[in-house]
Amino acid sequence: MYLFDTDIVSNLLKKRPSSELIKKLASISPDQQFISAITVGELVYGAYRSTRPDYFLGKLDQQVWPNVQILSFDEKAAHTYGLLRDQLERGGIPLAEPDLRIASIAISKQLTLVTGNVRHFSRIARLRIENWL
Repeated sequence: MYLFDTDIVSNLLKKRPSSELIKKLASISPDQQFISAITVGELVYGAYRSTRPDYFLGKLDQQVWPNVQILSFDEKAAHTYGLLRDQLERGGIPLAEPDLRIASIAISKQLTLVTGNVRHFSRIARLRIENWL
C-alpha cells in the first residue's frame, strides 16, 4: 500500500504528467492508494498561491480527492512523529515539519511513501520509499 507525497499528486495536475507515474498508478488498486491530510493542506495552499486557484481546486475536487483515501495525523502517527523528530534532531538531521508528519503517517500505517524527493526522505531509516517519477 502506498502513501503519495505532495510532489507526486501535484505532478498529476501538470499539463503533461509523468507517463511512468500514470502507468504505475493504473497498475495499483485504488484501495492501496493513500494521501495524507498534510498533503491535502499543501495542495490546497498551492492552489491558492497559483494564478488560477479555482481551476486547481476544481481539479483536486474532481480528479484527486475521489480517487484516493485521505489519512489523518492520528495518535499513532503523532507518537511516531515524536520519536522520529527526537532521533533526527539528536543526529543533527533537519527535516521540514510537513515532511516529517507525512513520513510519520507512512511509518505508522506501514505504507510505502511514493515521492520524487528520495534523497530528502532517505534521512529516515525506517521509511520505505519509492520514486515513480
